[in-house]
Order: sequence, then C-alpha cells, then structure tokens
Amino acid sequence: MIAASFAYFNYKFSEYKFIDFKEWTFYEKSDLFTPKKEKYIVVFYSSREKGTMDLLAKTDLHLPILAIDYYNRVRENTETTTFLRSGTKTSLAFIQRFNIYESPSIFFIKRTKETLYKQDSMIRKLDNLKELSKQVSQL
Repeated sequence: MIAASFAYFNYKFSEYKFIDFKEWTFYEKSDLFTPKKEKYIVVFYSSREKGTMDLLAKTDLHLPILAIDYYNRVRENTETTTFLRSGTKTSLAFIQRFNIYESPSIFFIKRTKETLYKQDSMIRKLDNLKELSKQVSQL
C-alpha cells in the first residue's frame, strides 16, 4: 500500500509542467519579461471579456499575478499584476504545455532555477474573475 501511494504521488507530481522564461518569450508592453519573484499566480484570460483586464489590474493577492492574455492586448502593469503577451507560437505552446481548455484559468508556479519555474498547483477554471481572491485563498 505504501509503495502504491508513493508511485501515485510521483505520478501526480510528474504531471506538473515546467516553463523556462529564457526559452519562452513573453513581453510586458514592448519589454522582454524576466521573472524576479520566487512564486507567481498565473492567470490565463481573454481580454475580450468585458472588464477582465480592469479586474485583474485591481486584484491584490498574497502573490504577484502574471496575467497572460489570449488576445495579446497591451496593458499597463500594476503593482501586483504583470500583463504578459507573446507571439502566436509561444501562446500555442503555452496552451498546449499546460493543457488549458478554459478561460479564465489559474495555477501557481514556483522557481526551481534562475528562469525555470515549475507548476505548483492544478490548473483550475475560474467561473468568474470577481471570485479570484476567494478561489486563491482556498488553494
């Protein structure tokens, strides 16, 4: 039983993916994004949903937010939220790597090396961005 539990834990842990910001190019406005914090909340969202960008800009959680827009619109960063955009190739690779099927979706990443981050939670769909702070506090 212990061996089965250990095998299952290792399997579940290996399901989490990595992202190396040295290999994947994301931009803040026109500047190249370089991560500085140990942990981030990643929110993949659609800026075409009315008010979404404003809600993300005003959200203040215990961790910084990386907001990745499906439509790659440029937005001014706030103190707690960094708005990222990328080319089509990077966007598609990101969606595929993390198996994102819904928008908005949220997950956590944490640094393992300089620019290498590992997914640190399951990917969850947010039914409503207004509920973001409630959802995050439960994770």
